[in-house]
Amino acid sequence: MTQQRQVEDGDDTVCLGESFFVNRDYELTTFTFGSHSLDLLCLRSASTDFDLTGQLVWPGAVLLNNYLSENAGILKGCSVIELGSGVGVTVLRAEKLEWGNSDHLSKILEEYPTGFDLSSAPFLFSTVEKLLRHRGGECKFILAYVSRAKLMDAMVVSEAIRHGLQINEVDGTRSVVANLEGVIFEITLKRD
Repeated sequence: MTQQRQVEDGDDTVCLGESFFVNRDYELTTFTFGSHSLDLLCLRSASTDFDLTGQLVWPGAVLLNNYLSENAGILKGCSVIELGSGVGVTVLRAEKLEWGNSDHLSKILEEYPTGFDLSSAPFLFSTVEKLLRHRGGECKFILAYVSRAKLMDAMVVSEAIRHGLQINEVDGTRSVVANLEGVIFEITLKRD
């Protein structure tokens, strides 16, 4: 039934297509990490609306890229999967991975059977735990965390622990990104 027909029938319900929710106010933005510069068309929004998460460069992505540009040696010989930086400034190839989605995770594990040395709440840590267990605990998850609320700060630590993970702050990584405090955590499977 078309919108015109719905109005004629007295039904004032308006159905909006998915394009209604996609912000198209992209800006060409240059990001510099160490000696590398990257030009991206992205949003500059400070918050998320419906389905804008993959169109932003999150402060955590900036924090992670700064950390990796200063500590590039930690990635030598590693294969890496990045989770949750919006447009994916830390990756060369992007795959859809909705946190906690077993189908997405299975597809990625099939495509990359040797696994990953991981870099980058309940669904996040569920995904992280599965990826770490897939490698038999031989890798780590690097979390670039930017604080937005004290409640969330506590939840990040408690969810990591609840999923059988050990979470440690990397010394000297506390910094301010986009007026928010950020820190790098290394997360591994807890050893029995």
